[in-house]
This record gives sequence, structure tokens and C-alpha cells, in this order.
Amino acid sequence: MRGFPRRARYTLAARGATALLADVTSELAARLRRGTLAALPPARPAAVAAATVPYAARGDEAARGPLHLSLAVEPRASIVIPAVNGFARTYACLASILERTGDVPYEVIVVDDASTDETRHLERVVTGVRVVRNAANCGFIEACNRGAEATRGEFLVFLNNDTFVSQGWLAQLLEPFGSSGEGEVGLVGAKLVYPDGRLQEAGGIVFADGSGWNYGRGDDPDNPKYQFRCDAHYCSGACIAIRRDLFRELGGFDPHYAPMYYEDVDLAFAVRAAGRRVVYQPTCLIVHFEGGTAGTDVGSGAKRYQRLNQQKFVAKWAKALAAQPPPDADPDVARYRPTGPHVLIIDAHTPRTDHDAGSVRMSHVCRILRRLGCHVTFLPENRAQDGDYTRALQAAGVEALYHPYVLSLERHLRQAGARYQAVIMSRVDVASEVIDAVRQHCPRARRVFDTVDLHFLREARRADVTGERHAAHAERLKAKELAVARACNVTLVVSPAERDLLAREAPDVAVDVLSLIVTADRTETPFAERSGILFIGNFQHPPNCDALEDYLRNIHPAVRERLPHVVFTVIGAHVPPHLERLADRGVQFAGPVADIRPHFAAARLSVAPLRYGAGIKGKINTSLAFGVPVVTTTVGAEGMELHHADNILIADAPEAFAEAVVALHSDAALWTRLSANGLRAVTTQFSVANAERALARVLGLRGDAGSTTRASRL
Repeated sequence: MRGFPRRARYTLAARGATALLADVTSELAARLRRGTLAALPPARPAAVAAATVPYAARGDEAARGPLHLSLAVEPRASIVIPAVNGFARTYACLASILERTGDVPYEVIVVDDASTDETRHLERVVTGVRVVRNAANCGFIEACNRGAEATRGEFLVFLNNDTFVSQGWLAQLLEPFGSSGEGEVGLVGAKLVYPDGRLQEAGGIVFADGSGWNYGRGDDPDNPKYQFRCDAHYCSGACIAIRRDLFRELGGFDPHYAPMYYEDVDLAFAVRAAGRRVVYQPTCLIVHFEGGTAGTDVGSGAKRYQRLNQQKFVAKWAKALAAQPPPDADPDVARYRPTGPHVLIIDAHTPRTDHDAGSVRMSHVCRILRRLGCHVTFLPENRAQDGDYTRALQAAGVEALYHPYVLSLERHLRQAGARYQAVIMSRVDVASEVIDAVRQHCPRARRVFDTVDLHFLREARRADVTGERHAAHAERLKAKELAVARACNVTLVVSPAERDLLAREAPDVAVDVLSLIVTADRTETPFAERSGILFIGNFQHPPNCDALEDYLRNIHPAVRERLPHVVFTVIGAHVPPHLERLADRGVQFAGPVADIRPHFAAARLSVAPLRYGAGIKGKINTSLAFGVPVVTTTVGAEGMELHHADNILIADAPEAFAEAVVALHSDAALWTRLSANGLRAVTTQFSVANAERALARVLGLRGDAGSTTRASRL
């Protein structure tokens, strides 16, 4: 709903937006005339003011040069822009579309709703635009519906003429329609900001009395709570996208609200009633000069329809409104539409899915919780905004918190802890530091300790392999890990073997298994076209460094002697220099790799020569999921229910390990059998469905609350 007037503290009466718009339009046209439009800075949340305010300092009146927009033969999107007068606004809007839309095939339909200014002659300065003309002024709703009738694209995009779009806006607006896993998306709305950079709307809230609120109005648009994709009650019609077929199925904007206001709220409710989602997309940024057409005073002019149409809306949607939050609700809580609990996840850092298996698992956990209907908030202990990794979580619908918006973890828990129904604390070093604050400030929350793997078990095995100097540390870690487990409602381990160990060590602890998560991605390259051996791992993890050193010193020379032309490739970051110095010409260090699939598509096998460790080994799961067989040790295969010579090869002595590598690299029949069986084994045991069931049990969803049991009963 364009311009909800809800809270007085958000009033913009003194903004002078109309004058600023004229200056911006003049500067935009001047740049077009001079051929310098490409120099315009891209609009983005932190730089909206920088992208617009400089224009206000320019007083020259520009001659409006011609615009040549794209008119796609087969448009994916049809952009419908209703306009009544305000030619300068429309011209500036079209110029921004021309410059910033990118490669998405589109068409633009301008609906001239009986203008009396230069809009009547739009085609004289703008080509590539289809114009629908109304003989008499029909109002916003009828103008949009008439424009929609003239479209050809799969998607309809309704865009106000008093807007500027940002770089890549259209691809971002349409992107949620291609997402899966949380129900079909029916309507998508943009993040709207004012020309000075303040937030205008991050989706809208509709209260039980039919009133509403532009969520975040007047706030910092970079705040994390406005930066993640989520379902919204509605999105302002200033910029929304909807499938053309669905729009027609719903009858378009309801003329009951003519000439304007509440039509966008009504459409959102109709979309949800049809079983589709209404989604706020923060990466589509639109600068909106609110009220440029209708003003902002709800007691006069066209704005008076806002109050009148609220009554019509309440009468039409009374049953649905009964489930909406009360008018005095906290907007930070009221905005969400989750069907499950609000879950806080605390981990050491944001998942870096190209770095380690634990990150891949945590990324899956976040997405599964979203599919279960949870509102997921992720808070890394280091409070870092981690670039594309953070943005990946936000695109998945996860609220990712970071500095400076969260100054400390305890302060955040003190301020917001009462909102959480569950807190998942990942890894013992993190959980031991935060457990007391979680117990104090999250009184309603189910406390979940996610071990990732039992760290004390790994360190005890390290002591067995490398010497007694690690034994005392392992004992201290064991005491810490068990103390955290006892302070939580449930503890997650990654394998039945670790579950059974906890049954012996802490029979009073409730435990469940949430293993690594694998999706099949078989590479189809035949055996004869493959060559080479892979080792993949994060070398900030001591077991990987130990395994690689042992392989290079004690296994690789024997393999190299038998297979002199076969290359051993090491994938992963932070390889210690002393290990690189052990390599000969048959060893290649690829470093961190953004896309590992080509490496697995070319290799015949991978190795996991681990001498100690705990938990499920992601390097083994990853390889088998690609259909690439593995040679590993007894420790490496632990807890995975894999069987030697059936779906994996297991060898502990260096000589036996080298023999297994040579055999698997040379024997096509053995390779084919292990490839098929290994893929089948991991995709059955480590499926998304299994993880989803475990998380549902842990959180008491879908009637599974009683399925998590005490370790002593397992």
C-alpha cells in the first residue's frame, strides 16, 4: 500500500522530495544529452544518498534527449508503468530502466491515464515503449489492469513512475520465482528507499484492524533485519512482480478499491489465499519518491481513498485478518509469517561452503529449518559480515546478524533473547562460552548443543597418534563438552557411534543424530576418461594436516612408483609450507577451489588417509556423492556404515593403503562397482530427508517431540 501513514515519528512532511525529484530528473536528462549516463553510480542501500543527493546541487535545466529502450520479441517480464502527467518523473524512471536493467528480456508498457502534459507525446522522445492511452482518467487500478492486458511476458512488473531502479533490479526481482523448497512464490516485492538513503519499506505489515505499516520506514536500509529474503504480509505496489497467469486468474487488481489504495494489499491476500507466497526481496532496490503522484495527506485529495478503502478491505478479508497481529504488536515480531519456532543459531563463523564440511552441513541445516517453517536467525561468534557467504544465507531466508548492528552476543541476547523458542549452539568452544547467557536471557528457548563432532574424542585419538602431550587437553575438553551437553535439552552428534559413546559417558544426556547431509551429484565421466587422485580438506583442521603428511611421506612414493604418470591433487586452503615442501612433481596443490565438481569429474578416486579424528568425514561423503570411489582408513570410515570392497576400500597400514590406491586406479570393474555402491550408500544414509526428520524431532515439530531419547535408552 503506497505510503501507509501509520506512526507519526516516521512522517516525511519536511522532506522536499518533489523539488529533489525535479533536480534529479534534470541531471539525469543532462547526462543523457552528454552521453555520460554510464557514469551514474549504481544505486545500493549504503549509497542511495550518494547516488541521488548530488543531483540536487545541479540547477541546470537539461534538454531531454531521446531514449531507446529494449522491446524484446519474447519478453520474460512486462513492466507496466501507470502515469498521469508527471512527464519528468516518467522520463527519469525510463532512463534508469534503460541503464540498469541488464540482460533480462523485457518490454515496457506505459499507461497514459489521460495526461495533459508532455506524457501525451512520450513516443517523440522515447522509443521501444508501448503506450496504452486512456481517453479519460480511470485511476491507478484500472490503468494497471489495462496495462496488464497489453502484456506478453511471463511476469508482470508493476512499477510506479516516481521511481529509479538499481543495477540488476529486474533479475533480482524475478529470482525468488525460481527458488524451491518453501512453497511456490506468487508475488515478489522490492526494498524501497527514499532518495536520501533512508528506508521506505522492507515489506509491509497488516494488522488485525486492517491498518498497516511500511516495515522499517525511516530506518537504515543496511540493518540486517531488512537484508534477508522473507515472506511479507504484502509488498507495496510501487514495485511488485507477479506471474501474468496468476494475476489474470485472480482477476487483476480488484476494482472494488478504485481508483487507488489497498489494491496491492488485497492482491497479496488473494495470492496467499490461492496457496502462493508473498516474498520480500531485499536485493532489488528501488528509489521511490513517495507521494509524487497522490501526495501523503490521507485527509485530502486522492489519499483520502486510503482511509475509505481500509473499511472495504476489512469487510472483504475479515476471516484472514483475525489471524493477523494486533495493532499494538511489536513490528519486529509482527512482520514475520513463520509456521514454526524462531530459532537462533550461534556458530564460530558464517558457513563457508567451499572451505569445510561443517559449513556445508550448517548451510543445509539453515535451509532445512526454513523449509520446516522456522524463522532462522544466524549469529556468528565473530559477528563478521562475511561477504558472499553472509549474502548466501540472506538469500536463503536466514536473518544473518553482524557488527556493528550487534555489538556483542550477550547484549543481543539481553535485548532479544525472549523472542527465541530454540537456540542451537554449534561446537564446544562456542557453546561453552555462550551457554550461561542463553540460559539467562532465552528463558523460553529449547537449548540444543550441536557437537559437529565430539571434539574430546578427536583429541584423545590425536594423543594416541602423536603423543601424550595432547592427553591432558583431551580430558579438559571432555569435561567441558559433557558439561555443555548436560546444560542443554538435547545434544546432536553426527553418527550412531558417537551416540553410543555418549550413552556410556553421559547416560543422563538427551541425544539425537544429525549427520552430514549429501545430495547426489554424480559425475558421468567414464572410467577410461579419468585419471588422478584427489585429497580435499581444510588444512586449519589438524587431522587433515597429519593425514596429508603421512600420505606424502609414507604412501605417495609407493603409489608414484607404480603409477608414475598419475597426478595427486590437493584441494583446500591453508596448506602448511612444510607439507608443500614434501611434494614432488607428481603432486599438485590447487588451493581453495570455488567449484570442485570439475576436479571430481576428472579424477578416478580420492583418498582420506586419516590417522585420527571423529565424526563423519565430509571429504568421503563429498567424493562418494560425486560417484568417485574412496580409499580411507578405519577411522575415516567410522560411523558411516560403509563396507570394504563393497562401497569403499579401507586400509590402515601405509603399504596396504598404497596397494588399494593402485588397484582402484587400475581396475575398471572394481571402480564401477564402488562408484555405484558408494553413491547409493551416502545418498541413503545422509539425505536431506533424514536431516529434516532429525531437526523436526529436536524442535518438537510435526508431532515428533517425543522421539529424541536419552542416550542410555539407545
